[in-house]
Order: sequence, then C-alpha cells, then structure tokens
Amino acid sequence: MRRGTGIRLLAAAVAARAGYAALGARPPGGADRWTRTNHRGEPVTLLEGPAVALAGTAAALVTPGLSGRDRAALAVAAAGSGAFGGYDDLAGGGDQRGFRGHLGALAHGQVTTGAVKLAGIGVTGMIAAALRDSDPAGPSRRAADLAIDSVLIASAANLMNLFDLRPGRAIKVTMLAGAGLAAAGPDARAVLAAPAGAAIAMLPEDLAERAMLGDCGANALGAMLGVAAASAPRRIRLAALTAILALTAASEKISFTKVIERTPPLRWLDMLGRRPVTGSASGPAGTPAGAGRPSGERDPELIGEPGTVGEPETAGEHEPVGEPGLVSEPGTASASGSAGE
Repeated sequence: MRRGTGIRLLAAAVAARAGYAALGARPPGGADRWTRTNHRGEPVTLLEGPAVALAGTAAALVTPGLSGRDRAALAVAAAGSGAFGGYDDLAGGGDQRGFRGHLGALAHGQVTTGAVKLAGIGVTGMIAAALRDSDPAGPSRRAADLAIDSVLIASAANLMNLFDLRPGRAIKVTMLAGAGLAAAGPDARAVLAAPAGAAIAMLPEDLAERAMLGDCGANALGAMLGVAAASAPRRIRLAALTAILALTAASEKISFTKVIERTPPLRWLDMLGRRPVTGSASGPAGTPAGAGRPSGERDPELIGEPGTVGEPETAGEHEPVGEPGLVSEPGTASASGSAGE
C-alpha cells in the first residue's frame, strides 16, 4: 500500500508537469482562449487546471494500490468536476454570482454556466459515491452513507474554489487538508496521493503567477479530496461534511481573504512563496490585495479585455473589482451581490 501510494504521488506529479507542457505547446482552441490578464497586467494561463485534472485522473487509473471502486470513484471525481469547471472557465459570462445568483437566474428562466457546473458537479459526486460504495450494511444505512458521500464530494469541489483567490492558496489548502485526512487511515492516504502529487507539481507555476487552477483545477482537487474523505469512517465523514458546509455558508457573509489577512499565522502561510507586493498593488493598511491573482473562478482581479473578467459560480467565491489593483470585499458598497470571497 505504501509503495503504491508513493508511486501514485510521483505519477500524478509527473503527469501534471507533462500535461501542462503538452497543453502549453498546443493549447486546445489556441493560447488566447486560455489566457487571462491579472492585476499586474501580466498574462496568465488557465492550462494549469486541465493539467491537474488530467493528472489526477491518470494517476487514479494506472497506478497500483487502489481498490477498483476507489480507482473508479477518484477518476470520475477528477475528470467530471474538472470538465464542468473547465466549461465554466471558458463559457462563463460573469452576470450571476454564487448560489443565490444562479438560483435567482433559474427562477427567471435563465440557465447560467455556473448553474450547469453546480448541477454537473452534484451529479459527479453522486456517481463517484455510488462507485465506491461497498458497504454490506442494510439499505437504510447504505442510503445514508451514499447521501453523505455524494454531498461530501460535491461540496468539497465547491469549497476548494472558494479558496482559489490568491497565488498558491488553493494548493496550500489541498496540502493542509490532505495532511489532516491522511490520519483517517491507509485508504484515505492511498486516494490522497493523486491530488497531492498533481497539486505539488504545479505549485511553482501558481506561486509565480504564470498559471492558475481555474474552476477546472480547483474543482478537480476538491472533488478528489472529497473521495479521500469518503473513505474515512462515518464520524470523520460527518465532521468533514459539517466543516465544509459551515465554511461554504460562512463564505456568503464573511471574506476568507479578510480573515486570513487579519490572522498573522494564516497571512504568513498565505504569503509564503508568493511574489512580493509592489507599488499600487498594495491594498489598504498593508493588505496584499495586489498580491492577488486570477483565481479558480476567473477571479475578478482579471482586468484584461472584455470576456476575461469572470464571476464566482459557486457560493460566494469572489469579489467584484473595485479600483485598479484592489479587490472589494463583501460588506462594502461594491459587493453587489457577491458573497463571501
């Protein structure tokens, strides 16, 4: 098991770097389709996301040490969440934000790309949970576990997107969450190797602001962590699900970025390895808003040509753009319907 886990971690890392290089050499649809402009006025590519999703899928399918059920669940979670996130990366229009925005649009007969993504990731979570379900318990217990695991996988995919607002942040969260889940047992550790390897391999590109996870990469990483959590005992799954849902709900009212900035240890970790903040990129009171970047939901810090400014498509991810180089936080007059991050 340990040998298989190490092989999977290495395979995911190699696959992520190789996939990123291959996609960069021949971007599907052309480089412009995948390029955005960040707060520094520099181009960044969304191709990191597909590289991570494909690497996780490949590592799940071809490396030893996983049961057939976990192998299938992990591959479906990575590929499905990555595909729906990628669709929103490329086709999203930016008119609606968060769960409330998309539900409101649906109530008026408008189907947003974010709503399609949310539904698609929900179905992906259900399929992944069903694939790994092998509990011989009675029907009622199996149904309860299936419901828990489905929501756990889908909500983890969504939550990771809420953290993808600054260079390296979502990858650091992946690593921290993976370290915690590793204590849940060997099954969880075996699954965790795939997202951990892919994430670590792409961290230098993310921190250097040459590339970004986008919805594709952030959703894929979160879904894979959800599969790992689903392999834990029920009490751990319930605790993880409670924490995820609480954070998601909090994001509708509280800015994760503000909390991080006001908490010295979190701020230190968030800034670790990032490019220095210079000039007008600094926010008020030393806030490194300028150190922000285009994020998993096409962060509103993307201020390039029309079509590059995206919207958060899941519960309250990202702030709208305020004055150049600064990001308006929820609770201000410019929050205009966006909640949380």
